Amino acid sequence: MLSIVDNRTFKRITYRVLDHDPTHEDIREFFTAFRSTLHVRGLELRGITTDGSPLYPGPIAAIFPAVRHQVCEFHVIAEITKAVLHAVSKVRKQLAGQKTPLGRGRPRTKEAKRAARRNARLQAKIGDLFEHRHLFVAHHLTPAERRTLQRITRGLPHLRTLREIMDEVYRLFDRRCRTDTALTKLATLRKRVRRFRKVGKTLSKLFSPNLEKALIFLDD
Repeated sequence: MLSIVDNRTFKRITYRVLDHDPTHEDIREFFTAFRSTLHVRGLELRGITTDGSPLYPGPIAAIFPAVRHQVCEFHVIAEITKAVLHAVSKVRKQLAGQKTPLGRGRPRTKEAKRAARRNARLQAKIGDLFEHRHLFVAHHLTPAERRTLQRITRGLPHLRTLREIMDEVYRLFDRRCRTDTALTKLATLRKRVRRFRKVGKTLSKLFSPNLEKALIFLDD
């Protein structure tokens, strides 16, 4: 279902039900009909907010060329959050792969006992990263939560970097921050991400043009 909602009253203005996945042509026809409705009522469209779907930019630019198009902040942050959690999951799998295979029963040799202790430490680390994975993406952390994060990321500096970058992402959307300032901060953040190869691919979403579109209305 395609739907247009007034972002001030949260009331649905118009909608269309499809029997298939929407295409660019569906979006174009939908917005063309909406433009006609606005013209009949003598109304002016001042801005459009959508999710990050690639279906919207082309038709919107063609039908409403003078109207600013913003990507929803929630959807942008959700994509980055998903990427960060995926990176944490990947580290857990890497740690699991570092375990030494042991035979059944209690370890008897010194080497086996040493390997068993190492496996136990790795499993504890894996368990901590799973149990506290929300700490990598939560908007606000208490002092106690930050201490926990420091503990479970000991020896994993790239995960600490991910959390620091997540903090900077949240600061980009501070409503006290004007658009020009936010875009400058974004450029600085992207330079920082490029310097860290271990997190660069993980945070490829930071280089999406959708991020600029999510920041353009901050000073309105």
